[in-house]
Amino acid sequence: MSLQRRLASQSTMIFGARLGGSGLVFLTQALIARFWGAELLGEYLLVTATVNLIAVVMPLGFHTVGAYFAADYRARGEKRQLTQFMTRAYGHVLGTFALLLVAGYPLLSLLGQTDSALGQHFAPLVVLALSTGLVHVNGSVLIGLKRPLAGYFADAIFRPMVVLAAFLVALSFAVPAEAFDHMLWIIAIAYVAVALGHFGFVMATLKTVPDTAAVRTEDVRRWWRFALPWVLISLATDFFFDIDLLLLSHSLPKEELAIFGVCTRIFSLVSFGVAAVYSVTLPDIFESEVNADRAAFNRKIGDANLVASGLSLLLFAGMAIVGPFALMLFGPSFTAGAMPLAILCLALVVRSVMGPASVVLSMHDRPYASLPAVGLGIVALVALNWLLVPPMGLMGAAMAATLAITLWSVALWWTALRTAKLDVSIMQRFRRAADVAAPV
Repeated sequence: MSLQRRLASQSTMIFGARLGGSGLVFLTQALIARFWGAELLGEYLLVTATVNLIAVVMPLGFHTVGAYFAADYRARGEKRQLTQFMTRAYGHVLGTFALLLVAGYPLLSLLGQTDSALGQHFAPLVVLALSTGLVHVNGSVLIGLKRPLAGYFADAIFRPMVVLAAFLVALSFAVPAEAFDHMLWIIAIAYVAVALGHFGFVMATLKTVPDTAAVRTEDVRRWWRFALPWVLISLATDFFFDIDLLLLSHSLPKEELAIFGVCTRIFSLVSFGVAAVYSVTLPDIFESEVNADRAAFNRKIGDANLVASGLSLLLFAGMAIVGPFALMLFGPSFTAGAMPLAILCLALVVRSVMGPASVVLSMHDRPYASLPAVGLGIVALVALNWLLVPPMGLMGAAMAATLAITLWSVALWWTALRTAKLDVSIMQRFRRAADVAAPV
């Protein structure tokens, strides 16, 4: 099977799984709003955003480069090196979990947040962050070991099933606040079980990695050199909208903030389809880099960009049609987010066209080179929110986010072109096709 066909088939399967799982999540959120009210839905979204941000920090960046190093060590036959990397990554998750248990609640008390939603649900929040952090490490390693389906399924399928099941069980409690608290505890405990099962699959897959090379002690410094910038990149990219919601909480009315929050969750769903394309092709791209095969490297990146760009255009068109109906699940007022959602989806097209610059920079031993462009995007987001949101509301928030994402995507492409001498955009794919078609 050609790379393009494999990309299309596997990424479609991953995206289909994510779509089904997110459908369950959206259904659960809509039911929370209908049965328990918008206020508890807001608490749920706040807890979820906080868990996401904590969990992405817990591995201290090692999960963000897990696929990179797993693919590297698998290609080189360095099983023991991979085992040491995994031990360090899981140790970080457990260590930060212990730190949260000791210092987390006193810190909330110091900030005067013990009566907030985070303070009231601190214990299940921390347990859920632990399981989510473990799944992050599990998934990244499995992607690098050419098991992308298994890497994504814990979060894409099992977590939504746990959330919906926990909500249905909690409905038996008459008082909504009590029911919500029980729901969070059920989710936290059940997802720990999912994370442990996922870890078992990682260990089974690890047995297939060849062990033909000696351990290199100097790689520990290399792990940190890549992990530290990538945890910042991941926070600013994968959890861009969690940060944006916190920024907008002071400038948008609560109802508009809830509408924009739902729009960002839908955008995160559709963007996962594009992320799946790059996850499937990453091990093949890395093999070409290890083998110093520049032609294959460029061809595989070009093919991935082509598939991702086509998919993002289809998703943009689909959201323009289906988006209003999806938003109606939360109530008639949520249809005001239809146009902002379409604007957000344009950012996905830009990201696909400009290519995976951050990954390519890391492959060329320049992990820190991405930080200025990412920082520029966050600064632009703050400035554009200040400029556009007060006069334009939801539309201003969507335009600010889209423009910020466009700015950092172009900046990352330019950085890769300048520092690594590589054009990672879709244009190099078209130039290559034109060169092949040109008469000699």
